[in-house]
Amino acid sequence: MQQSAIVVFDIDGVVRDVGGSYRRALADTVEHLTQGQFRPSPAEIDQLKSEGIWNNDWEASQELVYRYFEQAKLPVESIVAIADILHPDANGRGGVHIDYDRLVAFFQSRYRGTDPIHWNGYITQEPLLLEPSYLDLLTAAGIRWGFFSGATRGSANYVLEKRLGLQSPVLIAMEDAPGKPDPTGLFATVAQLAAAALPVLYVGDTVADMYTVQRAREQQPDRVWMAIGVLPPHVQETEARSLAYANTLEQAGADAVFWNVQELTPEKIEKLLG
Repeated sequence: MQQSAIVVFDIDGVVRDVGGSYRRALADTVEHLTQGQFRPSPAEIDQLKSEGIWNNDWEASQELVYRYFEQAKLPVESIVAIADILHPDANGRGGVHIDYDRLVAFFQSRYRGTDPIHWNGYITQEPLLLEPSYLDLLTAAGIRWGFFSGATRGSANYVLEKRLGLQSPVLIAMEDAPGKPDPTGLFATVAQLAAAALPVLYVGDTVADMYTVQRAREQQPDRVWMAIGVLPPHVQETEARSLAYANTLEQAGADAVFWNVQELTPEKIEKLLG
């Protein structure tokens, strides 16, 4: 069968709903390290991610903690150390020092859970946003597909292989490439899917995802690159918030925005590519 296009999917907010998992773990981490004084709302997390450089939720957690202490302007002597993760430090941002590795460990204890073998954390509760039959539909239409995500390989494979039942899908994860909006991981995914210079549609739910496509165009202008935005479930609670989020993605370069990834049918892909 002649191949017509390549679709590369982000995972979080596209393949699975992470509003009650990754984002919940992020909020837990910030709340813990600010001694219960600040728990970021979904809107506040979105505001940070709209800056386009906080795709990594561990780094986003750390940044929100730093910003809290910078804005609170607390005397260093009033800051209470949190286990081995956060310590008062007059020379640190906001008067604190954060042990990043320990922050990650705390985050993972919420997201993956307390059992390193049989995960029992928030990840086990993530609703899926697409069905394997949708991917079969793309394959039948001659559309190659794969995944490029800022999630860890273990987390990504948990949803792709264990939950969706995919067999060794093409995947570039956190450990495999620099974080978005650097397009290196997108290029690596595409390289595994086809040798021909087929058009590529990258499907994501954040500003960083849209920026990734912009940079791909700059670095590989001979290929057609399209940025496809998807509204993550947590912004679909009200029409106003959905429209505002869609506008944010469009301003960041989205060529089209959908409510659910499965709306990107072969027919829609053909129409987008003209």
